[in-house]
Amino acid sequence: MATPVTYYCPHCETVVELQREGYLADKSVTPFPLNGWTYVSADGDYESDDADGVRFVCGTDGSVRDPDDEGCGEPFYLSFVRSGTTDAGTAVDPTAETE
Repeated sequence: MATPVTYYCPHCETVVELQREGYLADKSVTPFPLNGWTYVSADGDYESDDADGVRFVCGTDGSVRDPDDEGCGEPFYLSFVRSGTTDAGTAVDPTAETE
């Protein structure tokens, strides 16, 4: 089930929104892309296994939550956690016992 998830533009703090499934994990929102990561547009297939994140263009890509907010027109990037890249990217087993 898709849920609206909001993010702030790091340039001007305009709020943007995506309709997303709850299983995607966010790593960061930055004014620049991470090296070696693949980004899709806000209206692209960001739930694809090929997408490492979303490239927003503040105010021009249709993702602004408040239609009266114009945004700054600058790109910014939502990066997802990539499994296996760091400890934070490793899946957590909720049934595992802790020591």
